[in-house]
Amino acid sequence: MKTLIEIHALQNFAPSNLNRDDTGAPKDALFGGTRRARVSSQCDKRAVRQFFDEKVREGVFSEDELAVRTKRVYQAIVDALAGKRDPVETRTKAEIALSYVKLKAAEGGKTQYLLFLGRREISALAETIDDCWDQIVAAEESLVEKPKGKAKKAAANSAPKAVLVRIESAFDGGKAVDVALFGRMLADMPEKNQHAACQVAHAISTHTVEREFDFYTAVDDLKPEDTAGADMMGTVEFNSACYYRYAVVDWAKLIENLQGDAELAAKGLRTFLQGFVMAEPTGKQNSFAAHNPPEFVAVTVSHDAPPRNLANAFETAVRAKPGESLTRKSAEALASKGRVLETAYPRKCQTFLLNLAQADLGGFGTEQTSLDDVLEATLKAVRG
Repeated sequence: MKTLIEIHALQNFAPSNLNRDDTGAPKDALFGGTRRARVSSQCDKRAVRQFFDEKVREGVFSEDELAVRTKRVYQAIVDALAGKRDPVETRTKAEIALSYVKLKAAEGGKTQYLLFLGRREISALAETIDDCWDQIVAAEESLVEKPKGKAKKAAANSAPKAVLVRIESAFDGGKAVDVALFGRMLADMPEKNQHAACQVAHAISTHTVEREFDFYTAVDDLKPEDTAGADMMGTVEFNSACYYRYAVVDWAKLIENLQGDAELAAKGLRTFLQGFVMAEPTGKQNSFAAHNPPEFVAVTVSHDAPPRNLANAFETAVRAKPGESLTRKSAEALASKGRVLETAYPRKCQTFLLNLAQADLGGFGTEQTSLDDVLEATLKAVRG
């Protein structure tokens, strides 16, 4: 039986610029024929990954249960073998060892692209290099000078088989919860890719938005008092929007990615859902301080049914009259769409709600009093 955990959140942000495009303007998109505010899924996922890091500091996870995204894996291996091996020699051995799996060093002593590696994977690589030190030798000069693709293949072919097997086996995901959830792509080792257990949608506003501009000036504190005028001026674009946010987690895939560890998967799922609600994008927050938690959260646990994004509840942009709550109207539109779809396409599911907006939901889901209650009810339904 396939179990999916879907989370829907409505989050009304005060004036802000949470996620900028290449011009510095808030990201947006056309939806339902009108302009909507948007926060990219990449932005939301990074905020959630940083939330996982906070949970390490709180003792919820150990460091080796998470991953790092970096080009500096050679330095990480040097650090892991500090005190045991010479740093310069270790870096050289690391570059040679990773060339066996076609990961080539770029200028500056980094890999050519970002690697998303579990900390256990880095530790396993360091241990392999330490154990196989004398067997790890550079390919012949004539092989290294071949064209890029052939040089990588030649380096891989020069690897002692026993060493190659250990290095390849190190890339197993490392039971890193964030790799298991968000997946990864290793261009030179597609067989070591990890298919994500979760999908995250771009957040869009439930209503039409217009860009606004903040004209600012700054004054030199040390300039003479008889000098008038600003010393710097400019504009910052911003908006204010009630965002619909959605994500879905495949429970079986999460357990599979974590090598069958259901307890770690449960801890990861709970933290992901909590982080999805609590973590915020950091864009321009020093300028706007838009720290506004979601006022409506719905988590659905479904079995043997496809996922169900409810963004079409807002295909017709929500409009609030003076004195009406935009968040409440959005929650009522979401609940109405959810009920219609459940009638048309019945499925076995349970929905748990946090309804701070005090919306009239017409029997959609079971309301809880706190986020912790929603999370506990969700985990009980998943395990049940």
